Amino acid sequence: MNLNHVFVCEHPALDFAATLRARRSTQFEMLVTPERLNAWYRESGLVDTITPGEEHDVHEATVVREAVYRLVTDCRLGEEFDQEALDVVNAAARKTPVTPQLTKTGRLVEATPAQALATVARQAVELLSGPDVPLLKECGNPACTRVYIDRSRGMRRQWCGMESCGNRIKAAAYRARKKTADAVAAH
Repeated sequence: MNLNHVFVCEHPALDFAATLRARRSTQFEMLVTPERLNAWYRESGLVDTITPGEEHDVHEATVVREAVYRLVTDCRLGEEFDQEALDVVNAAARKTPVTPQLTKTGRLVEATPAQALATVARQAVELLSGPDVPLLKECGNPACTRVYIDRSRGMRRQWCGMESCGNRIKAAAYRARKKTADAVAAH
């Protein structure tokens, strides 16, 4: 099952936090079933194969995801970390992560949903305690709430991704300029 998840945030924990889209408007939940959650884990490259999940895996994943988003937001805004969110992420990070194995044909990562979630939580811990914290930015598209790492020269990146938000914003700005120019020319 390929859901064409978007991975534009420059970090797996940020992409995971972005699985609840448009947080300020009509929210769109990407992780609604165990199959969709497992599809995200595979499409992200975190695992090659994953055991079938259950509803409680989805619930745990969304709780951890919301805690990650809260901590990322706190960090980005220069606020003290929310204690409840810290507890959730740290508890998840303490669990057994995925373990890559070497096979005759190369590297293979087989996991359970719980192992995949522990790995995402560990990635969030590394991100939020690492050197990329000053590079965290929220997408400039008012309808988007993705946070990404801005590694552009001069930190001038405005959107989570050109193929997602950037093209839409630029196209809308072009249409607005053209409409204004057409209105001026008509007078």
